[in-house]
Amino acid sequence: MQMNDYEQAGELKIGQVGIANLRVRSLDVPRLVQEMHERVTRAPKLFARAAVVLDFGGLAQLPDLPTAQALINGLRQAGVLPVALAYGTSQTEQLAEQLGLPLLAKFRAQYERDQDTATPPAPARRSAAPPAPAPAPAPAAPAAGSGELGKMHHTTVRSGQQLYAHNGDLTVLSAVGAGAEVISDGSIHIYGTLRGRALAGAQGNENARIFCREFHAELVAIAGRYKVLDDVPSQLRGKAVQVWLEQDQIMIAALD
Repeated sequence: MQMNDYEQAGELKIGQVGIANLRVRSLDVPRLVQEMHERVTRAPKLFARAAVVLDFGGLAQLPDLPTAQALINGLRQAGVLPVALAYGTSQTEQLAEQLGLPLLAKFRAQYERDQDTATPPAPARRSAAPPAPAPAPAPAAPAAGSGELGKMHHTTVRSGQQLYAHNGDLTVLSAVGAGAEVISDGSIHIYGTLRGRALAGAQGNENARIFCREFHAELVAIAGRYKVLDDVPSQLRGKAVQVWLEQDQIMIAALD
């Protein structure tokens, strides 16, 4: 066998994926299942068969194995697919092994910022109110790129596509189609129609905002808090709007 002729049967890549994180605040299995069922019923295109990470970090004590398994089974019946547990303690890791689920450390940094107000990121998340609500002009520096200056995309983001701006804002000079997803660690500026999903402040920046010229979004989110189109007043649909976070609630208002 010649090694030069060897080709992998499967190519493994690690990338940005949209997985919902269910932060369990009260270990009431019937209530959790009912809430998830209502989400799936209201927005099946967004939540039906959606991958969900279970996060028990908000509880004083981890659930035992039977309770955790009952929750997983109930969520599956509600229409979503629990795929992992979020990072926690060594006990969380043991529970994940008993459930036959992986443990995702992806959310660890966010928890540390939430729990330790003495760490450097915390003041940044609780900084003064954001600037006046008006869409910023397109940046003059590089026409396409990423980094602290953000990322600019010139053409329509089509169904099935995903854009992610790491450590900066995302500017889309065209439209975001239905089924497309735009994600940014900073704010998102869309100079066309928004029909897909827009998730700003992906790493926990509660001061991030979303701006668009024509609002028909399937879902908008700031720092993990979200709102679906059915929850948006009809008078805002089709309008130029801004989206921001205020007292842990998603706010949407028309731009003059």
